[in-house]
Amino acid sequence: IQIYEIMLFESVFLDIFRLLPSQKLRREKNQVRELLAQKRRILTKDMVQQLSAEVLVHLEQLPAFQSAQTVLIYYPTHNEVDVLPLIKRYKKEKTFLFPVVHRRNMTACPYEGNAKMHRGKFNIPEPTTEPYIGKIDLIILPGVGFDLCGNRLGRGGGYYDRYLANLKRGTVLVGVGYDFQLIEEVPAARHDKRLGYIVTNRGITKAKMD
Repeated sequence: IQIYEIMLFESVFLDIFRLLPSQKLRREKNQVRELLAQKRRILTKDMVQQLSAEVLVHLEQLPAFQSAQTVLIYYPTHNEVDVLPLIKRYKKEKTFLFPVVHRRNMTACPYEGNAKMHRGKFNIPEPTTEPYIGKIDLIILPGVGFDLCGNRLGRGGGYYDRYLANLKRGTVLVGVGYDFQLIEEVPAARHDKRLGYIVTNRGITKAKMD
């Protein structure tokens, strides 16, 4: 019985030991997330509008955006960069998709006008159209923070992470945010999907490759 108890104790200890790195990473992410989220929360409506317009000026200069025919964007909340003006400007040239959340997963569905939108899981507008199954040329991602290596810090739900893990190859990933959201290092795991570019109101940053 003593040997069994010792083996059981060692097994529990090893399980806890394996969890330590992920718990440490989670704590680090939460600390950085809260700090950057606070900075974003204090932006006024006018500041969001002005800075978002500056971000879009740079985004529209990105060759990957100019050549993209199918673009996955997002519906901005909590003072995120407003990318919605892109729809009106490029509706004749590009197909725009929005994320749709179902339980723990996310899909992308085409935008076909406000009449085919409804409030989704987090009270965020989502298309009621069928999921898009073709190739997506460009994905514009929101984030709480980004770093120069293309790491992205999201809200913590992991929806984009799970979606990007199964993404077809060849899609360009672009993070958009304000200049204070681009920091030296975002806590990230090895398996986290990296972005190709980060666009802020200061300009375009191509992610550094290791």
